[in-house]
Amino acid sequence: MRISQAIGGTDTGRKRRHNEDAFVCEPPLFAIADGMGGAQAGEVASQLAAAALTESHTSSGGEDRVAELIQEANRRVHDRASTDATTSGMGTTMTIALVAPDGMVAFGHVGDSRAYLLREARLEQVTDDHTLVAELVRRGELSAADAELHPQRSVITRALGTDPDVDVDTFSIQAQEGDVFLLCSDGLSSMVDGETIERLVEENRSNLRQAAKSLIQAANRGGGEDNITAVLFELQEGEAAPADEPTREHVLAVDRVADDEDTLHPEDGVTPPPVERPVSDTMIVPMHQIEAALAQQDRTEAEPPQAGLGRRLLALTVIVALIVVIVVLVWWGLAR
Repeated sequence: MRISQAIGGTDTGRKRRHNEDAFVCEPPLFAIADGMGGAQAGEVASQLAAAALTESHTSSGGEDRVAELIQEANRRVHDRASTDATTSGMGTTMTIALVAPDGMVAFGHVGDSRAYLLREARLEQVTDDHTLVAELVRRGELSAADAELHPQRSVITRALGTDPDVDVDTFSIQAQEGDVFLLCSDGLSSMVDGETIERLVEENRSNLRQAAKSLIQAANRGGGEDNITAVLFELQEGEAAPADEPTREHVLAVDRVADDEDTLHPEDGVTPPPVERPVSDTMIVPMHQIEAALAQQDRTEAEPPQAGLGRRLLALTVIVALIVVIVVLVWWGLAR
């Protein structure tokens, strides 16, 4: 299998002045990192993570290798956060795809940046979001529709940089002829629904540069509330010839694909943010804390409060009294 097209693009969005997203588009390695933290710490975290990949010069290795890459990225972010007070508490998501010559695509994933597969005109999300609402949906305690509007949808349960080690999801997909893979930050997936992403990629599958541009424009039209990044690549049958291999200049040609978008146009009705960089609205809550809270919730639901027990006893007393009255009336009527 060969990588016939590969493209990556990023945009600040309509409501941010700085871009905390970073991406890697260096076939056969692709990645997305969405940083978070106060001041410019989010940018530092995502750039450190991306640099760990680009400096690795990785060309093979499968799931073990992508896990190693993410652990190395985590180490760099954590070390910086631990030694530089200005970046304390920073973190970043990371989603990696590494393509093997036989068409096996190995993924490594931490956080809520996503990977999608477009196969035979159907789009499928292949990663699981590491977020509070996604966990509630998986537990059956929240519907997918309600999750989109949940006030805590920005709470993620895993990120690089918060601990010396990070739990990495890894899996592999055997690619087929014409498969298109999309890696994106939540600035795209939260602004554009799955059906629209599917349609835009399918319509532009012969020109992934245009697909990336269309996706970012759609996210901006949807509100552009966060930074928007998309990396796309297509696999075709056959071995790559040197002339066919995407060059660095080609894959980074759309580093700023939405220059023709008015990021803060007066007609948008959006008040420009202050010059000072706001603190990221994404929160990191470790999964063990989420599990403890959910377990406590389960225990609370299993053990009704005393007030509820009292109400049930009162109701039972009333029912018993009514039965006694009915029995007495029936006996009195028969006695007559």
